Amino acid sequence: MKIGVIGTGVMGKNHIRVYNELKAVDTVYIYDIDQKSAQSIEDSYGGIGGNVYACDTLEGLVNAVDAISICVPTQFHASTVNKILQYSTDTHLLIEKPICTSIKDSFTLIRTIPKDIICGVGHIERFNPIVPEIKKIIKDPLYVEFKRHNPSSSRITDTNVVEDLMIHDIDVMCELFGKTISHIYGFGNDDICTAVGMYDEVPITLSASRKSSKKIRSIYIEMEEFTVEGNYMSQEIVIYSKPDRFKLVDGRYSQENVVEKVIVNKVEPLKEELKTFIDCINNNIPFPVSIDDAINNMLICEEILS
Repeated sequence: MKIGVIGTGVMGKNHIRVYNELKAVDTVYIYDIDQKSAQSIEDSYGGIGGNVYACDTLEGLVNAVDAISICVPTQFHASTVNKILQYSTDTHLLIEKPICTSIKDSFTLIRTIPKDIICGVGHIERFNPIVPEIKKIIKDPLYVEFKRHNPSSSRITDTNVVEDLMIHDIDVMCELFGKTISHIYGFGNDDICTAVGMYDEVPITLSASRKSSKKIRSIYIEMEEFTVEGNYMSQEIVIYSKPDRFKLVDGRYSQENVVEKVIVNKVEPLKEELKTFIDCINNNIPFPVSIDDAINNMLICEEILS
């Protein structure tokens, strides 16, 4: 399969690297309005004779490939898709998150995409191996908390912290607990935000920061019999169970929790995402993170920001 990557920023470079590693991909074609950047990436993969080729035009890339990853800044997602569709209406698409900068643009975009192509949105954390494992474990949660905090970064972003970071946990939240959340409110600014919502009678909090001194990617779920902690970065899940009995220590009663570590097969989420994209194309099945999912995530973001 021949794959295209549009945009050679941080995420675009990661897509190029992973596609180049996948056996199912024969050639990776890349395009960026900064042609020197694209050419330097081609050179780094062996230049002429390698498996990564820089295209001089967007039309040239579209005509050469079966599927495309769109890794341009969010504000250019819709216009890039529209340009692709001018040259081809049967090229499969994977759009990096968030799908667009606004709900209005998202709904406009979805109307332009042909129904017979595979089109998904790159919410990468959905492919973190702890997510399906936690989904198997949880039952009747009492309280849920997501944390996603980043140290300050020079990385340029055209989105606020909710659409940049928190949206990852919003997508996982919807995958674990359903798309319909009620009474969700946000407090903060462009770089730091806490959101509080309810699933029926279950309180859920999400926090995100681009000003932290410590990198945190975690999910915490309390249930009647045990508590689950998941770490996205280490891809580890720990279950804390209540003991059946107490013991006497220095004249005081104490309890010792039973701690169980869940075995998780560690993988690179982006590699799993791109492998899944290719598998969906080959088998003509929908990508797990649909455009409808991505729009629902944006709706929740806008509710938090309102």
